[in-house]
Amino acid sequence: MSFKADKPSVLFVCSTNSGKSPMAAGLMEHLAAGSVAVNSCGTAPGDAVNPESAAALAELGIDIAGRVPTAATEAAQQAADVVVILGSNAQLEQLPGTRYERWEIDEPSLRGIHGAERMRLVRDEIKARVEALHRDLAGG
Repeated sequence: MSFKADKPSVLFVCSTNSGKSPMAAGLMEHLAAGSVAVNSCGTAPGDAVNPESAAALAELGIDIAGRVPTAATEAAQQAADVVVILGSNAQLEQLPGTRYERWEIDEPSLRGIHGAERMRLVRDEIKARVEALHRDLAGG
């Protein structure tokens, strides 16, 4: 896989950029330790990171509490080697020359699981997918 810059870049997108996409970005930044350029945004950004999302990552020593949700732009998509859309709510016009993936994340609340337990399940599913994407970007 060839990259647009000196290292691979990933853009994580969800609808509000307050839960799933900042979690994915925080997990990739932690795992990649600078070997992957990471950004996140939302199609309809919220006001702040979801406190439950931040708490779930804090349990792993990753701090995303201070991030500010930002809007998805064509420039951000064009700069990324991979754009990962988390969930079905976020909709983007796919641009040529960029690889897109859609990650449908299980929603534990549909099974009556809420609060911290719900967020840990969401975090762990995103973490497994981030690890697989990192292996792909690292070439093995």
